Amino acid sequence: MGRPSLLLPLCASVSLLGGLTFGYELAVISGALLPLQLDFGLSCSEQELLVGSLLLGALLASLVGGFLIDRYGRKQAILGSNLVLLAGSLSLSLASSLTWLVLGRSVAGFAISLSSMACCIYVSELVGPRQRGVLVSLYEAGITVGILLSYALNYALAGALWGWRHMFGWATAPALLQSLSLLLLPPGTADAAAHRDLIPLQGGEATKLDLGRPRYSFLDLFRTRDNMRGRTTVGLGLVLFQQLTGQPNVLCYASTIFHSVGFRGASSAVLASVGLGAVKVAATLTAMGLVDRAGRRALLLAGCALMALSVSGIGLVSFAVPMDSGPSCLAMPNATRLSGLPGDSGLPRGLAPPLRPMTDQSPGRPVLSTSEKTKPHPGAGDPTTLPLPALSIAPAAPPSPAPEHALLHWTALVCMMLFVSAFSFGFGPVTWLVLSEIYPVEIRGRAFAFCNSFNWAANFFISLSFLDLIGAIGLSWTFLLYGLTAVFGLGFIYFFVPETKGQSLTEIDQQFQKRRFALSFGHRQSSAGIQYSRIEVSAAS
Repeated sequence: MGRPSLLLPLCASVSLLGGLTFGYELAVISGALLPLQLDFGLSCSEQELLVGSLLLGALLASLVGGFLIDRYGRKQAILGSNLVLLAGSLSLSLASSLTWLVLGRSVAGFAISLSSMACCIYVSELVGPRQRGVLVSLYEAGITVGILLSYALNYALAGALWGWRHMFGWATAPALLQSLSLLLLPPGTADAAAHRDLIPLQGGEATKLDLGRPRYSFLDLFRTRDNMRGRTTVGLGLVLFQQLTGQPNVLCYASTIFHSVGFRGASSAVLASVGLGAVKVAATLTAMGLVDRAGRRALLLAGCALMALSVSGIGLVSFAVPMDSGPSCLAMPNATRLSGLPGDSGLPRGLAPPLRPMTDQSPGRPVLSTSEKTKPHPGAGDPTTLPLPALSIAPAAPPSPAPEHALLHWTALVCMMLFVSAFSFGFGPVTWLVLSEIYPVEIRGRAFAFCNSFNWAANFFISLSFLDLIGAIGLSWTFLLYGLTAVFGLGFIYFFVPETKGQSLTEIDQQFQKRRFALSFGHRQSSAGIQYSRIEVSAAS
């Protein structure tokens, strides 16, 4: 057991390293996919299977992980997920066929999804109200740093022999470091309270064990008991709106928007990945500094409002400026294997250049071939998004933007940066913080996992439907639809999501018992007729 003075930095390291592992594992495929395509001769559908296998593994973890977390404890779940990640990374590093690659990605997806849920819950329960916001948000910061780290290692290993094996293998480094930190921390709040190890973190709050706390079943999530239905409404609403605003798909076309501004060749891909990744890191760090001052609700409202304005701005700009319609996967798996061939951009392997616009007689109306549709590249930094299979390479660069459109191009770029920033200090970190706070400790793992499963499923649906949506209503109206969804999300946050800053978990629990958010649209219901009993302060607070 570590000394009390070391508990806070140890908790911070668990949160940061957990996010670092998650972000690295999500983004590493973007650099490894092209070498894998060349080495194994992967077709478009095989690339999609390889990329999507992590998503399927993560979805499975969100369905069963909650029971594992509540049954065996948060700490044991994290340690177990790190062992599973080690197995998955070994499978990927030593793979000699597509089957082993898909198996390794699925196992890795299961591990990082389980770890992400357990980490957020574990840290939120282990620290007091004054540190909870910063330390849980540190997980999101770790994700963005992990993505940047993966891009850097992908670039460094792009020309190495079997470089993709090393890319997958390095994912175990932060997981091993996190396991070492966990060994010095207590299994949970009950242990810590019994040993008085958490007093410095809890801000002097007196805690005691309470064996008489109520028990909950999974079905209680949909019942009025203790306003569990209202809590589930808040949780599902946050995870669904963060996906339905199109965040992963808007980031998918980052290189398209950078390209329209005038960046050429490798510059577009580098700026789309590293540049936007840096913006996400900065915005997430800003959220960490504000989440316990301005509050969760304020950040959600500000972030969602800015997302609505910025994504609508992209839609309005695309009405006036022809923009790329979307990605297409390589028709010939080995089309870019030899340098010097037509279409070879000279980029390091793993960096795909921007795409040419495919338009018909009317400028600004993208034309999509159904044979070229594939899953778009969800954005960096989002704990529920996946990279895209290799993109087709244009034989020649398109002409420079017309001078009269220069201002609109830069407007699109500014809107893009604002959208990324808004998500990164709003929905990105705060959603998972609120989910880790609003449920009673006895069912917190299952409830968090239930909401997380909808997050993965919604991301999967939004990603698959993006190109079909563009083909049906056009790129401009697609972005405007995302903007309208963000407006509805703003209303949901205003009426349903309470402020939880500065409150212990027990106080948050009591607040939800006294209110009926799902029935009264955020207004305080009269306490007359509401039966609830005083909850003793427990170790979970």
